[in-house]
Amino acid sequence: MVRIDSITTKTGDGGSTGLADGSRVPKTDPRVVANGAVDELNSVLGIAFAAGLPEEVAAVLGPVRHDLFDLGADVSMPVVEGESGRLRIVASQVERLEGAVASLTDRLEPLTSFVLPGGTAAAAALHHARTVCRRAEVEAWRLAEVTEVNPLATAYLNRLSDLLFALARLANDGGRADVTWKPGDGR
Repeated sequence: MVRIDSITTKTGDGGSTGLADGSRVPKTDPRVVANGAVDELNSVLGIAFAAGLPEEVAAVLGPVRHDLFDLGADVSMPVVEGESGRLRIVASQVERLEGAVASLTDRLEPLTSFVLPGGTAAAAALHHARTVCRRAEVEAWRLAEVTEVNPLATAYLNRLSDLLFALARLANDGGRADVTWKPGDGR
């Protein structure tokens, strides 16, 4: 259980923030930016839940919201060789997403064009979450350019964006209500 005694600490007023290991870094540090993108993704999913998701979609995404807190903890803590006891994304979390994508893909209408964000309100919210997830993945990779990152954390984000795409199609009547791109249609 986590206990938070105070929300306002004033320790960040000078433009720095504390990492999980106790070190302080600028708020513009790639680790902080990646963690913020993961937090934003979880917030966007919270909006999608509040707006109403089909029961089956909500059941798949419920554990993901907890995983994203795990992922935020993972990204916020520098990787140390030989470490143990740290909260890190593990292979089973990535595999759960892969299994869900495979299961959903078999049930969806075959793709005949690129899919535009939209259709039902739930699908639009899931497409929004997918785009935020892609950005969070990019920020995690940007962090990996300057320091070691748990490779399962970036893999998780990659699989999650696939899952969000599949769930958006499921929320669009299994893909039958997808809004598809018509190349050159706006000319």
